[in-house]
Amino acid sequence: MIIGFEWVAWAMLLAGGIDVYLQGSTYAVGVAFSLCSWIALTQSWSLFSAMTGYVSLGHVVFYGLGAYVTVLLFNGAPLPLALVASAAAAIAFAVGVGLPVLRVRGPYFVILSFGLAELVKNLVILNENRIGQFSRVLFGVPDLTDLYAIMLGLAIAATLLAWLVRRSRFGAGLRAIREDEVAAETIGVPTIRLKLMAFVLSAGIPGVAGGVAALRTSYFEPSTFFDPAVSFSIVTMAIIGGDEDARGPVIGSLAFALLSELLWARLPEIYYILLGAVLIGFILFVPGGLSGLLPARTAVRR
Repeated sequence: MIIGFEWVAWAMLLAGGIDVYLQGSTYAVGVAFSLCSWIALTQSWSLFSAMTGYVSLGHVVFYGLGAYVTVLLFNGAPLPLALVASAAAAIAFAVGVGLPVLRVRGPYFVILSFGLAELVKNLVILNENRIGQFSRVLFGVPDLTDLYAIMLGLAIAATLLAWLVRRSRFGAGLRAIREDEVAAETIGVPTIRLKLMAFVLSAGIPGVAGGVAALRTSYFEPSTFFDPAVSFSIVTMAIIGGDEDARGPVIGSLAFALLSELLWARLPEIYYILLGAVLIGFILFVPGGLSGLLPARTAVRR
């Protein structure tokens, strides 16, 4: 019988998340909430960017849209319906812009994705100013523990989805696009359709995550939820953890959360400088990320 150490690690991580929900302090639940949020966001980013090689700096647009829709619907609709609507809005946006945006490749796509997120942010700000809403405060939001349970489930679902995609024929097609899109088209891979499917698939999870995060803060301000730093942080976690398998975003999120707690608490003045130095170090010396240092499969026979 083969028991994979990797599966034991997954089980321990899940047990830890459930234990925090059952008996964790407010601080522990808050930290675990942030960690699960980053895991969900990084896994969703990897579904498209890591698999296709189209590096997006605009993933925050789905997060911000999800938060905005949840805030708009919170007082008039049940919470599950509001979160479903947030995911649907993010997916609808991905469908609407996907075909024209995904025709651009390389650094032009990176710039375009960043600019698209900034465009939507400013449109939301313009709309809020037009109706006289410069910020929105939410009252009667669910308890933090309940919100954490939702975010934990979202992180698990995102990780499972990433694991399944990487082992599917769909994932093989996405990897072919990443290796050589022209060659993939030549041998009959439907590159446009696969890219659009991955782009749309990666949008729903951050839509829900943004909605739950808005309830966590009970305050919505467009510049916060459409902050480009969210996209940069997601890319940082993907690089630190590695994006070749589903372990990478989880490891990267754990490492990023730990670094953030240590650096921000002790050296807030140079936090971003040190974080940037860490990122450069990983790009130069550990290009496969922390997960790349692990064996592809570790097991013990019994």
